[in-house]
Amino acid sequence: MSSQAFQIISTLRYDPALPNVVAQRGVDAYPDPLNTPYYLLPYHQDRLRNAARYFNWDNALRFLEQDLAHFARHLDKFIPDKGRPWRLRIVVDRNGDCRVDVNPATRSELENFVVPFIISPASTPWRVYVDTAPTTPSGLTTHKTTAREDYMAARTRLGISSPQDTADVLLVNPNGEVMEGSITTPYFRRRREHTEQNEPEWITPPLSSGGCAGTSRRYALAQGFCREQTITTADLIDGEICLLSNGVRGFILGRVVLNKSPL
Repeated sequence: MSSQAFQIISTLRYDPALPNVVAQRGVDAYPDPLNTPYYLLPYHQDRLRNAARYFNWDNALRFLEQDLAHFARHLDKFIPDKGRPWRLRIVVDRNGDCRVDVNPATRSELENFVVPFIISPASTPWRVYVDTAPTTPSGLTTHKTTAREDYMAARTRLGISSPQDTADVLLVNPNGEVMEGSITTPYFRRRREHTEQNEPEWITPPLSSGGCAGTSRRYALAQGFCREQTITTADLIDGEICLLSNGVRGFILGRVVLNKSPL
C-alpha cells in the first residue's frame, strides 16, 4: 500500500477570529494552543504523524515531528492574507515534502466550532444520504490521503456533484455499519444500549467500523460531547436530525434522507 502514488493530507480552517471565540468560550473547551488561528492544529499534526507511522514514511515522520510552533510557521508561509479566513489542505508526501493548498473559506459561525457549540435552530440542515454500495475499510479510509476514489464514488452515486453542495453521503462497510461521511464525521442521537438510562445522547461510529480518525471527531470525544457506538444502516431513521463535523466547517446540522434514489 505504501508504494502507491498518494500523499497524506489534513484539511482545516484558518480564521483570524478563532482565538477571540475560544477566549470567550473558556480555556477548558479547546486544546492548546488557544491563540492560534488554525483550527485544532495539534490534532491535525497528530493525524498526519499517525498516518506517516502507519505507512512507514520515515522522512515524512521526521518533518512532522517538529514542534507545533515550527509546524505553524511552515503553514504561515502559504497564507496569502492573514486577515482573512482560509480553507487549508496540508499535503505531505513520503519524502517529507509539505505543501499547503489554500482557498477562500466559506462563511461560518465560529460559535459552531467550539464545544459546547451553538447552532442556530434556524439553520438549514444538510441532506445526509446513505451510500448504495459498500466500502471496504483499509488504511486509506482510516487515514486521510489523496486516494479519495471510494469517497468520490459514493458522492457520485448519490448525485453530490460539488464541494459546495450542502449534502453528504454516509459510507457503509460490508457489514452494514456506518463508517463516516464522505467529508464529515456524523453524530446520531440515541439511547444507551442495554442500560436503564432513558436520556438520549450523541454517538459517533467507532474507528473499528472503518472510518477516518477525524480531528473534530477527536475533539468531540475529548470534550465528552459524544461517545462511540456502532450504528448500522438499519438503525437510521428517515428524516432524523443528526450532526456533522469537519475541520473546515465545525459542527453543523444534518437530516437523514433514506429515500434518495441513486443516479
